[in-house]
This record gives sequence, structure tokens and C-alpha cells, in this order.
Amino acid sequence: MAPRRTPLGERFRYWFDSTLARGAPALVGWLALLCLAVVVPASAVVVWTDPQAPASLGGRLTQVWRLTGETLRLGGATGAPLRVVLTVLLALVALLYVSTLVGLITTALTERLIALRRGRSTVLERGHAVVLGWSEQVFTVVGELVAANANRRGAAVALLADRDKTVMEEALNTKTGPGGRTRLICRSGPPTDPAVLALTNPAEAGVVLVLPHDEPDADAQVVKTLLALRAALPDRDAGPPVVAALRDDRYRLAASLAAGPSGIVLESDTVTAALIVQAARRPGLSLVHRELLDFAGDEFYLTTEPSLVGSLFGDALLSYTTSSVVGLMRGHVPLLSPPPNTPIGPDDLLVVISRDDDTVRLDDCSHLVEKTAMASEQPPPERPERVLLLGWNRRASLVIDQLRRCARPGSAVDVIAEDGEVTPQEVDDADREAGTGLTLTLRRGDVTCPETLRGLEIAAYDSVIVLGRDPAPGHSSDEPDMRTLVTLLLLRRLERAAGRELPVVTELIDDRNRALAPISPGADVIISGKLIGLLMAQISQNRHLAAVFEELFSAEGSGVHLRPATDYVLPEHETPFATVVAAARLRGECAIGYRSHDDASTGPGYGVRINPPKTERRRWGARDEVVVVGRD
Repeated sequence: MAPRRTPLGERFRYWFDSTLARGAPALVGWLALLCLAVVVPASAVVVWTDPQAPASLGGRLTQVWRLTGETLRLGGATGAPLRVVLTVLLALVALLYVSTLVGLITTALTERLIALRRGRSTVLERGHAVVLGWSEQVFTVVGELVAANANRRGAAVALLADRDKTVMEEALNTKTGPGGRTRLICRSGPPTDPAVLALTNPAEAGVVLVLPHDEPDADAQVVKTLLALRAALPDRDAGPPVVAALRDDRYRLAASLAAGPSGIVLESDTVTAALIVQAARRPGLSLVHRELLDFAGDEFYLTTEPSLVGSLFGDALLSYTTSSVVGLMRGHVPLLSPPPNTPIGPDDLLVVISRDDDTVRLDDCSHLVEKTAMASEQPPPERPERVLLLGWNRRASLVIDQLRRCARPGSAVDVIAEDGEVTPQEVDDADREAGTGLTLTLRRGDVTCPETLRGLEIAAYDSVIVLGRDPAPGHSSDEPDMRTLVTLLLLRRLERAAGRELPVVTELIDDRNRALAPISPGADVIISGKLIGLLMAQISQNRHLAAVFEELFSAEGSGVHLRPATDYVLPEHETPFATVVAAARLRGECAIGYRSHDDASTGPGYGVRINPPKTERRRWGARDEVVVVGRD
């Protein structure tokens, strides 16, 4: 067979591509030829159509050369050939100089823009908040800091993480929205490098927050970041307050030493486990915690009131109309819901819940109490509880320990988990920690399989806790939530078959999946990262509140509870909230709000109202609940 004849156009394209492949000289040559092919004919047309052009051919060619030289910046001089060559040479040198200078300036500007894009300049703000690290908590922390600084001018939040600056800015803008009066400054680099950490100007910061991440070495990285912070400060003993979060209690001592005497170290897993158990024992309590920790609502404050010194704590409960007194801060020790006959000392601080610090105003409202509307019967003793725990993760043993600490005699916990989720050693440790007051039973099975849950007497449980798996290294953090959503679908089916709505407490990682969860709108959903982020933001504004929150979330301390409203006031009676506060005082508790059953399925708070005015009158239904601070 005769060889195929290559078309002329294809051969020319091949030859053209081969010449371009030789590098910059070939490219410059082709560019010169292209320019001459356009400029010379155009200049000739201009000269030949000019009425004032020379009549001779030589004069016209000289005019074409002059016009071509001016267009290409080659001088265009005429005369002796040596003169023309020298002027062209000078023009090329000038062109080379100008193009090189433009290239150098462009390169310098590009490098500067890239450096700015990477976030390598030092922050000059003072009194700003510094956030070190990147995790799902960063959006909650930054959003809450922006809300806390809504009334401050010149507030700033500097964020340092080992990510691209533009990516961080886009993510924050998408999830937290505009910063308002607060300037958000992102810097790129590892927070464990003291030289990079110095870019955030930590020495002049108002507070530093260190966020954990979901990698296996998260706690070690937090400790290393705290050590880098100490190295970056010129005076290690006079640095800003530090708030850090850990997962494992084993690293707490090391982190506390690295954070310094003014540092606060939170155990995120312990706090999350405590919130899960509290919500399991008192359905709806997660909504109350969210209201208390969110800067958008009423918050905790420490205040002094000289006029109340020497009076009893019980009298202070009805001394504020628009604020709720919940305890005393005596030294550095919080006394939440102390006995009503506790005297208020001259150095004591009142722990109050109020809209803002300027709304804590003394206003006696004891005259509003209607004693005839107060309930006189004592509530019945609480019976043993039976809890179903579906799934297992690193917080499961902490959940069981929290259940043991507050378990009533005869209570039981049934656990269903796969072989790969829990090891026999973990079960033995949890069973040993449960002790004699709590019966622990383990059953192997996949909680996403209908056959696993079908044989359960689901209506016999007082609460159901659904735990997702720990995110596996290198896998999507959304995978545990997908399994949790499948389990919730199966539980919803069992609820309908049993004809009873179960008090389900669900742990999710991504707050966006809350809207996808097949549960009632006001059900308890614990977003561990979000709650820890809210807690860190609250403590960053007032580090003395750390002891208050530790007491609230402790199984042995005075916590937040939801109790039937009929334990305090007569059902279907209309009376002001001051009456509820007085009734709670008789039980050694501090009433701070209520949850209305009529509004439980609507509105952003799902019926939860924190710190209502003592003057607010309402008819208390038989299914309403009162939010109190006190011991269980």
C-alpha cells in the first residue's frame, strides 16, 4: 500500500509547532514577522494614499520606513545605512530596558499580592480576639464573637490556620455572614510555629482561643500550639487570657501548664457527654442550653449589689424584674442555687442571667407574688430510669459514667453496638465504672439494620441516645451523621408502631444535618462542636464564668433542669412569673424560665423562654415546664 500523502496545511502546522517548541527566540521571531507583515503593508497604503507624499519611489519607500519605525518604536531614522542600523540598535536596547523594567515591576507586584493573599503581614490591632486552628467550631466561635462585639467599634478577630487565606475568608463569609462592626482578619500558616503565630500579634490581643480538630493527634497539636504561643510572647507571664479545648482528659494537665495561670482548658468530650445525659434525663434541655450559651439571647453575668450585702440570697431572687439571680460567686468558687437563707457577703458577686450587663437593675418585685396560686403538693418521688444507647464512639464510656453519677437505684442502660465499634475492654471498663447502681447490658448489632431494632420494646425506655461513629482518618466527617440519620428513620418507624413519641437525644457533627434529622422540631440534638464553640466564646468574654459552666455541667453540681409547671403553680391558673420564682425558692431552686407546650413545635426557641420579666402573666398549662437551676 502506498504511503498516505500528508496535506500541505498539516505539514505547515507541524513545522510551525516545531519552531515554537524551540523556545522564546522562535516566538520573538514569529512575533516580529507578524508585526512586519501587518505594519509594512499598512504603512505603504498610508504613504501611497497621502497627497503630500514624495513623488519619487525612493522618497516614498523612505517614508514607509519612517512610519514603520515609529509604529514599532524603532526610531525610523533615515540616511546612511550605518546610521539606520545604529538607531535601530538603540531602539531595541530601549525596548529591552523598558520591557525588562515592566516585567520586574509586574513580578514584584505579583509576589506582593500573593504574599497578601497568603496572609503573611502582621496584625496591628490591639485588644482583638485571636483564634488559632481550624475546625467546624470556628464558624460558631467567630459568629459568636461577632455577635458579642455588635456594639463595639474597632473590634477585630484574627484567625490563624494552616489553610489558604482566600479559602478561609470565603468559608467564613458563607457560613457566618458579614462581620458587621467586627473586622475579620485571616492569616495563613501553622499555629504551632512561633514565628508564624506572631503574625496575629498575640501580645496585644484581648483573648486567644485554641480550637481542636478531628485528627487523631488533635490534643497533642493543641498542647504544641499553646507552647508556641508562650514562645511567641515577649513576656510569658503577662500574656492574654487563653481558652483552649481538648478531647482527652490525659492531656489536660499538660495543656493547663502550657496555657499558664490565666488559661482555661475545656474537655470537649466530657462536656458533650454531660449535655447528652442531661438532655436524655430531661427532654428539651438542649434547647435551654443553646439559649443560655448563645449571645443572641440572655447570658450569664457577674455583678455586685452593695445594697443587698447582709441580706439573704432568697431575697435577691425577687429583687430584679428583668434579670434572674441563680447564685453567688464567693472568691473563685461558684455557689449556684445556694440555700435561700445564705447571707450575701461584702465580697460576693451575684450570678445573674440578663439581656445585657446594663439591664441588671435593682427593682423589688416581691409584691407580685400570688401565694394562692402556688402548688402545695410535693411532687412524687422519681422512679428508676431505663435508657437505650444506640451506637458507640469515644464519648460512649463518658456518657455511661455520667449516667452512673446521676442514676437512681434500679436504673438500667441497654447498649447496642457493632463489634467494630466497641471492644470488649471498653465494655468491661464501662461496666466496672457503672457500679452497682446502674445495670449495663450490651447487645451486638448494627443500629442501621431494621432487624436489630425490631425486637426491642421501644416503648419501655424512658429515653434513647443515638451516638454516631467517630470520623475515620481520611474519610468525610459527614459519614457518622449519615448513619445517625438512618438510625433515626428506623426509630421514627418504631415510634409510629408503638403509638408513642420517644424522647430521643441525637448527637450530630454537622449542624446543617439537623434540618435533615427525622425527629420532632423541638427534639434534643447535640451538636458537639457547636456547643463547645458557644462555651468557648462565652468564657472568652468573661473567664470567671468558666467555673459557673463547670458547675452547671457537672453531674454532682447544681445544673439546669426542666420540671413540670404543676410542681410550682396550680394548673390553668393565670399568675405572674414572680409566683413561679417564689415557689421554686421554697424548694431551694432558682427559676429562670419556662417552656410552653403550646409553642413547643413553632418558633426558633420551640417554646423555651429564658429570663422572662417577673411581671409577665400567663396561664400555666398542665404540660408546661419550668426551667430551674438546682440540684437533682
